[in-house]
Amino acid sequence: MRVLLVGAGGVGTAITRIAARRPFFEHMTVADYDLGRAESAVAALREKGDRFGAARLDASDRAAVRQALGEHRCDVLLNATDPRFVLPLFESALAHGAHYLDMAMSLSRPHPTRPYEECGVKLGDEQFERAAEWEAAGRLALVGMGVEPGLSDVFARYASDELFDEIEEIGIRDGANLTVDGYDFAPSFSIWTTIEECLNPPVVYEQERGWYTTAPFSEPEVFDFPEGIGPVECVNVEHEEVLLVPRWLKARKVTFKYGLGDEFIGVLRTLHMLGLDRTEPVSVKSGSGQAAVSPRDVVAACLPDPAGLGERMHGKTCAGTWVKGVKDGRPREVYLYHVVDNQWSMREYGSQAVVWQTAINPVAALELLAGGAWGGSGVLGPEALPPRPFLDLLTEYGAPWGMREQ
Repeated sequence: MRVLLVGAGGVGTAITRIAARRPFFEHMTVADYDLGRAESAVAALREKGDRFGAARLDASDRAAVRQALGEHRCDVLLNATDPRFVLPLFESALAHGAHYLDMAMSLSRPHPTRPYEECGVKLGDEQFERAAEWEAAGRLALVGMGVEPGLSDVFARYASDELFDEIEEIGIRDGANLTVDGYDFAPSFSIWTTIEECLNPPVVYEQERGWYTTAPFSEPEVFDFPEGIGPVECVNVEHEEVLLVPRWLKARKVTFKYGLGDEFIGVLRTLHMLGLDRTEPVSVKSGSGQAAVSPRDVVAACLPDPAGLGERMHGKTCAGTWVKGVKDGRPREVYLYHVVDNQWSMREYGSQAVVWQTAINPVAALELLAGGAWGGSGVLGPEALPPRPFLDLLTEYGAPWGMREQ
């Protein structure tokens, strides 16, 4: 297997550090718009970097992406960029005849008149519209294969296959007790993506109603997270699992709730109120005249790079899937989860917990595809594939998962 990894930020760099320890691939080309960043990711691998190379690549340039796939003889493209670049990379992989993986799906667009009641364009809609083309080409686009979405979807499939006869609700619940020394506000993941997720209308699925939307930060609940994290208030947030799970699994309801905290929600609401969450460029004065800049890009530039926060970060992060239903005629409730301690991930891999937890899953998926335990064609989510090989491999990677009866 020869891999074109596009994006050498926090998650992309963590991918290289995890993949360098596994023998399943022949070569991985690490490509980024900033060549220096790609070269640094490879150089950090030292003696384990002999199967890696660095290249400069503009992820929005379809012709350049196809050229890179051909030049480096890559049979799979792994997308570690932010969601703005999903479609050009997804379409370029199809045009070249390569397989494709991503960790976030094509962007949504709210309903033009009823954004908090009805769906407009949903996350991933533009990718699923191309499913027949991928299937006809005999190529696989494995979408949403990070931690959330990704591992959370694998948990949902495992629960459906082995733990329940009927499912009332599948609810993804994400929480942490992470703190960052020296910063009043320092998101542990891309602020560009965080704004997109948290300020868009959240989507909920109900079997009788289908997909519908609510207001941002709606329906707060306190969820008790394992391994010392404890109770965290979680709210509705737009996320891919709600769009993926019902395509393959039967459940009366599917939700996603994220533990943000009052302060974080307050900052996001302020950014929205001031228009600083917008992506459309605005004209500003600069030393060389008028310049067009995206307010959201300015916010991102003013905040610390999440990939560089690891030394200042303390605590744990938890991703998991809560499932309620019936097994053998009796009510059952479980929480399937994966916890990463930042001190451990920094010590073992030099990557902070949130980006490392995201990165391990596409690497494991690539290994399963390379070995034939996973496969297929078309546009598939993680819940379309057998869960047990993935969960076993995750444990082999030294990242065991847990299950708590509720």
